[in-house]
Parts: sequence; C-alpha cells; structure tokens
Amino acid sequence: MVTHLQSAYSPQEIFALLKLQFDLGVDEAVTDAPEIWRELAPVATHAASHPTPPVKRASAPAAAPAPQKRAEIQPSIASAIAAARTLADQATTLAELEEAVRRFDGCALKRTASNTVFARGNPHSAVMLIGEAPGAEEDKMGIPFCGPSGQLLDKMMASIGLNAPDGFYITNTIFWRPPGNRQPSAEEIAICKPLVEKHIALIQPKLIVMVGGTATKALLDSSEGITRLRLKRMAYENAYMKAAVTVRATFHPSYLLRQPMAKRDAWQDMLAIRRELFG
Repeated sequence: MVTHLQSAYSPQEIFALLKLQFDLGVDEAVTDAPEIWRELAPVATHAASHPTPPVKRASAPAAAPAPQKRAEIQPSIASAIAAARTLADQATTLAELEEAVRRFDGCALKRTASNTVFARGNPHSAVMLIGEAPGAEEDKMGIPFCGPSGQLLDKMMASIGLNAPDGFYITNTIFWRPPGNRQPSAEEIAICKPLVEKHIALIQPKLIVMVGGTATKALLDSSEGITRLRLKRMAYENAYMKAAVTVRATFHPSYLLRQPMAKRDAWQDMLAIRRELFG
C-alpha cells in the first residue's frame, strides 16, 4: 500500500495525507487498501503547502448587567405545598376534597387553565387510574381523559371487563392543563401531590393503575422509565392511607396513538391488571 502511494505522491504529500486522516479521527485501518485517499489527497497537499492563516478572534462583548429580580407574585413552592397539605388534611369526604381543589390557588397553572379537572367515573370502583395532566379537550370540558386518548383508554379498560363510567375511577396528578400540553414541572407536581394523596386515600382503591411515565414516576418517586416500571408489580402508600395498595403502570394512550406498535405491550398490561382484579 505504501509503494502504491509512493508511485503517485511524494513523501511530503503522503505525510500530509496521513496527518489529515489523523486529524479527522482516523486511527485504525478497516480495509486492506485505502478507498478515499484520492479525494482527500489534493486537500492534504493544499493544506501542507498553503497553511491557513490564524483567524483573529473578536474580543467578547461586555456582559450585560443582570436583570433585576421581579417581585414574587406567586407564593413560594414550600408555602404552596403547605397550603395544599392543609386543605388535604381538612377534607374528610370526596366532595370536600373536590371543593378544596377548586378553590386552591397555590398552583400557577390554574391561572392559564379554563377549568379545574378533578375526576370522572365510579368512586366506589376497585380500580383508580391516575394520569399526568389535562389536555386541551379535558381543559375545555372539565373532565379527565375525555378526548381521543381518553376514548382509547376507555376501550382498553372495556377489553378486560371494566366499562366506563362504572368500571373504574380516573383522575390526574395535576388538576389544571399546562400551557401547550407540556409536561407538568416537578414543582407543579409537588404542589398538587398532597391533594392527590388524599384523593387516593378517600377512594381506597384495591388497585391503582398509573397511566404514563410522568404520572408513574411522580407518584412513586422513581427515576425509572415507564418501559421498565410497567413490567413491575409495585406497592404504594402515603400518610393518609391505612394500608399499601398494589400499583400497575401502562403507557399513556396518547403515546399509543403515536406509536400503534406499542399497543401489543399495552395489551399485556391490561391482562396483568385483569389478573390483579380477578385472578
């Protein structure tokens, strides 16, 4: 190979070619003979005989003065969580909790949402589903999972004998739609969490089904993704509960609408839920 190169290029040109390959990150031969050196050689020769003059860098502009902090309008995260905890502590019935959620002003999402989205379904059901946050249709109607993803979820639950509206009860980890349907922030989840915890305790479900990765990780304080969590049989309890409850997780139906191939895995989740309930 060296003899072949020497027949076409001088030692200086060969050296320039090898140096260029090294600079490009080539450090190992993967074929018996070079394949692109003919295209690179003229560039290497030019680079060797005509070095690029150094570029004069402009001096960095002076840093802009730091903007003054705005006066805080919203209460601090800690005080908002404390306010939510107080309301949760005081609620002794589902009606009282719903009324407390509707008057709670500690979460900034309420200011941009059209409606408070509390729950739907049968509060006496053995199954409680908990999703992420309301979407556009849910915000408009004030009902969780009433859009296309909710319709798919209803069909999924009906496939294992849990028909809406009596077969299950459903809510979210957030009661107000995040602008643009973005994921709720950790702070927003933390603010609503005491109310969600009391919600679970008042329903007293036999099984909790977490819908989607964001809700699952938020409720269980887990860093694992939904792909792994959905395969596990987990337990959940909080300070308001008398005993732990079994938890299963599944993909969010909006994800299934985007990725239909995942419906096969979601069907396995439904079978696991049916086994939990009916053996």
